[in-house]
Amino acid sequence: MNAYPHDAQPVAVLGAGAWGTSLAIAASARAPTLLWARDPELISQCQATHQNARYLPGITLPARLNFTSAFDAAIAHVTRRDRPGLLILGVPLAGLRQTCLNIAEQLRPGNHHLAGIVWTCKGLEADSGLLPSEIVRETLALACPDIATGVLSGPSFAQEVAQGLPVALTIASPSDTLRKATITALHGGNIRVYASQDVTGVEVGGALKNVMAIACGIGDGLGLGTNARAALITRGLAEMSRFGEALGAHPATFSGLTGLGDLVLSATGDLSRNRQVGLAIGQGKTLTQILSLGLTAEGARCARAVQTRATALGIELPITRAVCEVLFDHVPPKQAVSQLLSRDATTE
Repeated sequence: MNAYPHDAQPVAVLGAGAWGTSLAIAASARAPTLLWARDPELISQCQATHQNARYLPGITLPARLNFTSAFDAAIAHVTRRDRPGLLILGVPLAGLRQTCLNIAEQLRPGNHHLAGIVWTCKGLEADSGLLPSEIVRETLALACPDIATGVLSGPSFAQEVAQGLPVALTIASPSDTLRKATITALHGGNIRVYASQDVTGVEVGGALKNVMAIACGIGDGLGLGTNARAALITRGLAEMSRFGEALGAHPATFSGLTGLGDLVLSATGDLSRNRQVGLAIGQGKTLTQILSLGLTAEGARCARAVQTRATALGIELPITRAVCEVLFDHVPPKQAVSQLLSRDATTE
């Protein structure tokens, strides 16, 4: 086994779900990497078998990847004075706020010795309607304003990344140092990482693509055909752009990996949980029935928050509204489609 370069920045990944584990696998090829999970049993299983059978069955974890269930050990791994490292938050959106508060308790402004923090979750917080960057600003950035932060996103299924299949991602941050550190940690082999400064645009793309994937799944479940799917993807992209620009995003972001790219993958890929939920709804199941079967979908939690925030901004998002009506107001999917089709003609 080849040693890491002497100047390799350590990486810690918080969250040993499918995506966090996949990123830890990738990072461990280039730098000393520690994967944290709060469940000691999961960590013991990873250490003993070098497999994460719960979230990535069939994938062998690299021998050089290390594991811990001790939160302070994970933070210490990347806050060394001689070699500040990169902290990747692979936790779901529902856990982001508390994770940031926990990190803030362990860091000191101006004395944290950390290259930066990157999160990967997508969506809007259900209660507050905030984007992940806004949650970070409320929690971590207030406690330690000198920490560089950013979002890592893009069209990616964790299973394929763990298998070593090609993928392209985007790191968005106002910090050039953090963008470079993330690229150094992950770019190479079958992984390409592009840089952006448009944090809001990247996050809006990641949030709304899940809602649109549910809409496309519903259409496919109803048997509406590929013409309808293409229309939903295209008009969904328009909604994504409209919402993002109202929040200050750059329009060009939505034609890139984290806009159109992620939307196409989630709306058409068989591994997309959000599309699978939409398919089940189109085939007659209710959201309650779907959730009882163990299917989860970020888009279902996100749709209502997006619609509420869009209303406050005075923005019309017809597909998002239709998805909310089907999910939460018991509007039959065929009726929601009929209402979309009966809208007045307009310019594109």
